[in-house]
Order: sequence, then structure tokens, then C-alpha cells
Amino acid sequence: MKNLLMCLLATIIFLVPADARSDDPTPKEISKWKTLAQQGNDAAQFNLGLTYSKGKVVSQDYTKAKKWYKLSAEQGNTAAQLNLGNMYAAGQGIDQNYEEALKWYTLAAKEGNAIAQHNVGLMYATGQGVDQNYAEAMKWYKLSAEQGDVSAQLNIGNLYASGQGTEQNYAEAMKWYKLAATEGNSIAQFNIGLLYSNGHGVKQNYAEAMKWYKLAAAEGNPEAQYNIGVMYYNGQGVGQDKEKAKEWFGKACDNGFQRGCDKFRELDKK
Repeated sequence: MKNLLMCLLATIIFLVPADARSDDPTPKEISKWKTLAQQGNDAAQFNLGLTYSKGKVVSQDYTKAKKWYKLSAEQGNTAAQLNLGNMYAAGQGIDQNYEEALKWYTLAAKEGNAIAQHNVGLMYATGQGVDQNYAEAMKWYKLSAEQGDVSAQLNIGNLYASGQGTEQNYAEAMKWYKLAATEGNSIAQFNIGLLYSNGHGVKQNYAEAMKWYKLAAAEGNPEAQYNIGVMYYNGQGVGQDKEKAKEWFGKACDNGFQRGCDKFRELDKK
């Protein structure tokens, strides 16, 4: 229970790709888009790119998706720039190329696209397509977070908690974690629990830690479920109850957390 769970992963976390609509287009609409796209309409080009990328009403074809996304992106369509960046970062139908991904993300980010701003920050944080630079990551995360992007808020909290790209500041970490946590982000909820458990930036408060762990656990977070088990086992913030501890270790185990499995077996033998 000593280390913060970080969300600066070694691969790009693609937030929800830009999508113009939730329903599937009709063949008539696709035909109309093709006509408009050939005439240079960037929205129609984007819609065709998305249609070929999804592959629901037409055969999935990343080559065609890239073609239409790029035509749209070159006209300044930020949704197309974001999705083209996603294709390069994931290597969908093209060779994976983080430099090209960063190029297209940055174009969209400079126009205020919050998801692209998050992804630019993540690439600087992980050193993909660019030299690792936590200060630059913080800059882009903040632009995204100020627009309400929950993953960016979480990652800003992580940078403050770890002192990467900025002075370590648990109070600032708590501030950003709470913004993400109130939107239901279970990792942020878990990290708030850790700050209260360890007394980082706040007075140590096991009851408050338990509150946040339970919110994260309700979202299926196995680390939170494990830590609830630990708190019941040790009687921290709650009365000691080894049966409840075993129950929570079992939940963590069911969600693939090996330490939960180990503790469950240990208690099951007693």
C-alpha cells in the first residue's frame, strides 16, 4: 500500500476516437459521402474514413480509412487528424510510426482537441516518437484537463505525486485526482485512497481511505479490493474482520490480482 498506481503506460492509451455519430450509416448516405468527398468535402471524407475503419456496413479497410482521413486531415479536420494519429500509433493498416502519430496529434491538439492534447502529453511522458519530457507532458495534459478530460486529470495527479516534470506535491496530486475521481475514474479513486492511507498531502485517515477504496472497488478495481482486504485484516479504519478480509481478497483474485489470490489461499487454510 505504499506506491501510487501510475497510469503512464508504455503504450499509447487511445481515448475514444473521434466519431461523428453513434448509429450506422445507410448505403444511400455512404454513396452521398463518396460524391461529396470526391468534391473535397472534409466532413464527408472523415465520415468515409470512419466507416471504413469501423467495418460495420462496409468491409473493414484501413488503407481506405487512412486515405480518406488524410484527405480530411490535410484540410484541417481535427477529428480526422486525431484518428489518423491513432492509426499510426496503433499500426492499423500501416506501419506503426509514433513520429507520424505525434505529428497528427499535435496538429489537432493545437486546435484545441482535448483527446489529441492528452495523447500528445502521453507520448511525451512515455517517450514515444519524441524524447521523453515530463514537463512538456504536463503542459499538454493541463490543456486537455482544463477541458474536462478525465485521463489527463489523472495523469497530472500522477506527475505531481511522483515529482516528474514538476516538484513533488501531494496536495496538487490530490486536487487533480479528485477531479477525475468525481467523474468515476477508479484509478483516481484508488490513488486518493492511497494518499489517505499513507498520509501523503493529507492527515492519515484510514476511514477516508476505505471510502475511496470502496468507490474504486465498486468499479471492479482489483488493487482497491485487495487494499480493502488488507484494511479489514489489520483493523485499519474498521474493526478487524478476517472473514471480510478473505472476502475482499477473493474479489481481487477473481479480477486477476495475484496477491489477492495468495492472501485468500493463506486465510482459507486457517
